[in-house]
Amino acid sequence: MAKTDSDTDTLFLPNLCGIRAVFFVVLIAELFAFFLALAPMDIPATQRWYQLGLISLFVQWCALASCSILCLFRPYLTRFSNIKAGIISYIIVLSVIAIITELTYYFIYANSIELYPPSWHLHFFLRNIAIGAILTGPVFRYFYIQNQWRRNVRAETEARVQALQSRIRPHFLFNSMNTIAALTRSDPEKAEMAVENLADLFRVSLSDARKQVPLEEELELCHRYIEIEQLRLGDRLEVKWDLDVPDDAQVPALLLQPLLENAIYHGIESQMKGGCIKIKGELNNKQIEFTLTNSLPDKNSTQRQHGNQLAQQNVSERLTALYGHRGKLEVSEKEDMYQVSLQFPYELPKQVEAHEDFDR
Repeated sequence: MAKTDSDTDTLFLPNLCGIRAVFFVVLIAELFAFFLALAPMDIPATQRWYQLGLISLFVQWCALASCSILCLFRPYLTRFSNIKAGIISYIIVLSVIAIITELTYYFIYANSIELYPPSWHLHFFLRNIAIGAILTGPVFRYFYIQNQWRRNVRAETEARVQALQSRIRPHFLFNSMNTIAALTRSDPEKAEMAVENLADLFRVSLSDARKQVPLEEELELCHRYIEIEQLRLGDRLEVKWDLDVPDDAQVPALLLQPLLENAIYHGIESQMKGGCIKIKGELNNKQIEFTLTNSLPDKNSTQRQHGNQLAQQNVSERLTALYGHRGKLEVSEKEDMYQVSLQFPYELPKQVEAHEDFDR
């Protein structure tokens, strides 16, 4: 995946402009309000709901105001280390609590001097600051631990995907080089085209595994690979396309090509008369589905290749690492037909970035 702002943003605070993070803060604040309202034993039961309403109103104003200000200041906080950013954020939250405390006192309690003397004002102020300081610390600590865990998971996922992609074996390499060598004298133009297609394939295979490419580019790469193989196999290789998929969808590089390579190597190449590969792609419920079906030689044929399905396992593990339960690969075999089906979510570049920000 191409690096975005969320990749380079190391601030431990989540994006408090997002719904998920704000909902978490509001939930924690309300649970704390329940604790403050129910903890005192000297308050009559009839007054507890009234106290809960006032405390909830006060706590939620503090929580939402703090989220709003931290959201506005986030671009500036990212310039500092997590320690400095944490101290600044801590001061901001306590300042918000102090301001709302003063506003609450002057609008609600200041006119009731008989019930709330001036000395109570200081007690009210210091108590709210102390409670805010005690509560904000663990919340910030939780955000920091979550940030570190998320970064470790992302680093492990990227390393895993990189390792998986580096294991992709181009079975066609030696055959393609032999084909190019044979064409150099008989048909130099085709040889030149084969070299260019081969260079494009290796350029992608050596690129950053985190990089996602438009589906259109992945399909173009598959066409180039098929052109190379058709130079070698000729009429023995037939490919039928049935695609109804969005070209702008973002997919991992080399997602389909290894499956095509597997179908040709284990299916078409093993048949003396050749065979056909059918590639169907469609969009269903924001899920892109591809089905690759290829013919197989007779089960008793000595030409039949029995591979270890490294390419299929590789693609399956990459889908799981990148998309979790939303990406999967399934294999089925019926008599002389072999079928590989894969699914993954339809995501645009902006949707991928927004999804990462939402997770933060």
